[in-house]
Amino acid sequence: MSDHWVDICIQERLDAGELLSRLDDAAVQGAWEDEGVVHLYWAEDQWNDEKLASVQSVLADLVQSSRAIPLSVQRVPSQDWNEAWTRSVKPLRIGRLVIRPSWEPVVLGPQDIEIVLDPKQAFGTGHHATTRMLLEWLQTDIRGGEHILDVGAGSAILAMAAVKLGAASAIGVEIDSVAVDCAKEYVELNGLADRIEVLCGTLADLPQGRRTTADLVLANLDRQTVLNLADDLACSALGGVSILVSGILVEQQTEIMDRLSSLGLACLERREDEGWVAMKFLRPESCDGEISRC
Repeated sequence: MSDHWVDICIQERLDAGELLSRLDDAAVQGAWEDEGVVHLYWAEDQWNDEKLASVQSVLADLVQSSRAIPLSVQRVPSQDWNEAWTRSVKPLRIGRLVIRPSWEPVVLGPQDIEIVLDPKQAFGTGHHATTRMLLEWLQTDIRGGEHILDVGAGSAILAMAAVKLGAASAIGVEIDSVAVDCAKEYVELNGLADRIEVLCGTLADLPQGRRTTADLVLANLDRQTVLNLADDLACSALGGVSILVSGILVEQQTEIMDRLSSLGLACLERREDEGWVAMKFLRPESCDGEISRC
């Protein structure tokens, strides 16, 4: 093993956990975000041009933009990356929700809700705007007793937040088997295994009966995945079910709204943060209560 490391500095606000998951490279020795810069580390003898091309490809997919993402590669001496990474991950407050790693205790107020989540190779720690907007939205939309369907569950942070806010149960669907394993650990760690089920697969793999019994559908995905799943998402929006969609850049929102509108869904509300958009969709009903097929 080399005594030196390669530090990849990415000048973009990204979820480091999501980036790790998309790279799917066991050779990555550390990843974290620090003041708007994401750092990735490889041992020098495990770094090559193919790794760089993979990082660039994943970044283009994550950001969904034609612009070049500022990136630099530098050689640094060896150090304890795990210790440095641990020091960099701090508790995060989003409204009443307090998300913290297990090694960082916090003092909770009487209305605070705690989620313990140690960042691993499964994305969704709450730091990224796409996740943060939905966590904020859940705090106003969860009334109590809802059944949640979380599509592209990642770390299951949205499902856990929904249940801790009062939802009765949640089903998370995720295609990344590593993320599924991590999500199950998080659900167990937070004492929610009896109320949250995380399944490996796509929305289409979930039996139709389980798709249509949700009261609220969460879809923190990306532009192409939302477009691919549009028909299945629309089929889940029966009987007044809301769909919260995130992971969409501002310049992509019109395409998403047009596609879901063509399937009879209306965008009722939207939120914007750091160039990302979250939208709430609902299937309108006619005056006599029948579902409109506009």
